[in-house]
Amino acid sequence: MSLGRVSARLPAAVQAGLAAVRERAAASGLPVVDLSIGAPTDPTPEVVRRALAAHADAPGYPLTVGTRPLREAVVGWLARAHDVSGLDQAQTLPVPGTKEIIGSLALHLGLGPGDVVAAPALAYPTYAVGAALAGAELAHAVLAADLDALAAAGRAPRLVWVNSPANPTGRVLAPDDLRDLVAWCRAHDALLVSDECYLDLGWDVEPRSVLHPDVCGTGPDAHRGLLALHSLSKRSNLAGYRVGFCTGDPALVAELASVRRNLGLQVAGPQQGAAVAALDDDAHVAEQRARYAGRRDVLLPAMAAAGLRVEHGEAGLYLWATAGEPGVETQARLADRGLVVVSGHEYGAAGAQHVRVALTAPDDAVRVAAERMRS
Repeated sequence: MSLGRVSARLPAAVQAGLAAVRERAAASGLPVVDLSIGAPTDPTPEVVRRALAAHADAPGYPLTVGTRPLREAVVGWLARAHDVSGLDQAQTLPVPGTKEIIGSLALHLGLGPGDVVAAPALAYPTYAVGAALAGAELAHAVLAADLDALAAAGRAPRLVWVNSPANPTGRVLAPDDLRDLVAWCRAHDALLVSDECYLDLGWDVEPRSVLHPDVCGTGPDAHRGLLALHSLSKRSNLAGYRVGFCTGDPALVAELASVRRNLGLQVAGPQQGAAVAALDDDAHVAEQRARYAGRRDVLLPAMAAAGLRVEHGEAGLYLWATAGEPGVETQARLADRGLVVVSGHEYGAAGAQHVRVALTAPDDAVRVAAERMRS
């Protein structure tokens, strides 16, 4: 198989299609306000920067499985912040950003041609990238009923992705829905992987981890067949540090650790020290959460005044909105006011009538964007 054929299977990155939109926004003559990116723009917390400097002397190779203090910090944070009980430090694995493990997981666990990977129809494109890299078939599902339909059609998935709170929609699945997904995957010997990078950012509801006892049960087998992925990029403004982690089924975590050790997929030692500080400090998370909530409060009424109806958006960093027209037309109209947003079709055909607006721009820029929307 040629390299060209491999690359042709992969979805284009969302940001690849935004250059022309940014040019159109710049041509408006107004200072450009970019509401398209999910990357944090606020400062990295001082407590984290101090920890990074303190661990700068790192002459040896970092541990693939992570330091014990980091693993214990992960367990402590999940118990303290999200009521995840029964998790042992051996059930955690640090990763250099969750995008990488999302894209590589199917391949690293041995899925390939003939296997089916399920992911939401409206989704972060990296789930599709991971299926393509493994040569697996991608199917769409959000709820257990969707998985029943796939199984009835002879396409029962071996790997099921759930993203709650979701990118791009901000949708949060109810605990009952998550329980049904866990039950379906266990009954059909499928792996359920929950991408939970926005778990700390619930607005109208409180998101629940798939590892919460109300979802997966209790006892020694509570986490069987389950993995949850978490990131420090959004909650702690650490996107540049590339630190996330995987938690859940101990056998799966051990298997991934073995594969990743062979590939040298490790989180750098200084970043592991910084991650401990980030996980142990709740104050900066509350402060950052308040920033995002404030920006959301500014944008919601302005978007309504501009004729944009927000759907879902009960959690996470994005507002998923429609003006009842193709998203590319809404995107163009906003660009003519110097505003850059993402057209929803970038996240799947089901998003063709929507745009995604991010809450990550600085406060001043968000206020400018709101004023232009109202006008």
